[in-house]
Amino acid sequence: MSTVLVLLQLLVVLAMIFIGARVGSIGMGIYGMVGVFILVFVFGKAPGSVPVDVMLIIVSVITASAALQAAGGLDYMVGLAAKFLKKHPSRITYYGPLTTWLFCLVAGTAHTSYSLLPIIAEIATNNKIRPERPLSVATVAASLGITGSPVSAATAAIISTDLLGGKGIELSHVLIVCIPASLVAILVAAFVQNRVGKELEDDPEYQRRVKEGIINPQEDAKKMQEMEHEAPRSAKYSVLAFLLSVVLVVVFGCFKSLRPAGASMTQIIEIIMMASAALILLVGKGDVKVAVRGNVFSSGMNAVISIFGIAWMGSTFFNGNLPFFQAHVFPMIGEYPIIFAVALFIMSIMLFSQGATVNTLYPIGIAAGINPFVLLAMFPAVNGYFFIPNYPTEVAAMGFDRTGTTRVGKYVINHSFQLSGFITTIVAIGLGYLIISFIQ
Repeated sequence: MSTVLVLLQLLVVLAMIFIGARVGSIGMGIYGMVGVFILVFVFGKAPGSVPVDVMLIIVSVITASAALQAAGGLDYMVGLAAKFLKKHPSRITYYGPLTTWLFCLVAGTAHTSYSLLPIIAEIATNNKIRPERPLSVATVAASLGITGSPVSAATAAIISTDLLGGKGIELSHVLIVCIPASLVAILVAAFVQNRVGKELEDDPEYQRRVKEGIINPQEDAKKMQEMEHEAPRSAKYSVLAFLLSVVLVVVFGCFKSLRPAGASMTQIIEIIMMASAALILLVGKGDVKVAVRGNVFSSGMNAVISIFGIAWMGSTFFNGNLPFFQAHVFPMIGEYPIIFAVALFIMSIMLFSQGATVNTLYPIGIAAGINPFVLLAMFPAVNGYFFIPNYPTEVAAMGFDRTGTTRVGKYVINHSFQLSGFITTIVAIGLGYLIISFIQ
């Protein structure tokens, strides 16, 4: 197979990823499908496989999360978090990221962090703590929550029968490896970040904003009081219904003997989460019309379309050039598996999606013969999109920090999230390797 021909196809794939990322929203999926069109009709490649199960899991989980939002459950959880964080303001650099991580771990989507970031920023500001410290870790912690969540799209992709699920990796393995690894990684990053930068009152940008009246302590106190509104009882019930569904997923994922005959774990997740949406709306008195208008639902559907196009393009490119990869790429990856982790990191920067990154590259890692448990330990490498500070959570964090300490530097990549991102990624992967040595 001609190397030049493969490189031309690769350029098409990378170009579609780049254009889709620049367009944003559903652009990733649309231009991914343009890539499929070119590979099939111009280069004559057979269409690859579509990650249908992963897409359906995203739909089911997002439906449940959107129902929770419509029922007021997300607001209730945010209110609880605000009360907890206000009681421990001096530890906001630790508790803020951990709270964000826990929210995303349970909900399976990083979009829950948007409600927590302004709370973290305001508590830090009011207590003269540099907001950059907790915010920089919190945004990265949201991503780590995805790569340990039992109901996230990325986890669903990992344990699907087409990927590591077909190699004996169960949900229980993901939880055992990724949850403790990410927890420790967040604590290490928080410890380091708590010593980064000048103290808030010594920061020149903060001093300028106080002098110009941009930061007003009395207005800050009023905002914090507004965050503590009392939620209706129905909202509390909706949270309990959602948590019940997550617990059921974990139970069935950890105890294979309890699963109904003939039902795969991906099917069980889809059934439980879709059914739980009905229960959430019922006990939480939510409106389905409100659910589909919320940002959780719209963001989730964007993810489905993105994975549809990007993953299909990646599958078409990979399967269509399998002999080339077997001859030139697999031997190198097999000898130096760390190269694959680097590839995951770089691809996630371009794709802005853990699920899409998993579906695009993990087939290559499996085909190259990398130990499935080693591939699991590398899972946190798909969180590399912090590298360029244009992901929505990073943009939101900078917007919520009225002190100006969370920012992008002159050279763009020297921004507030870089240190926390690399620390959490390296520590999480390292601990993952350590954990798998005990469970293989």
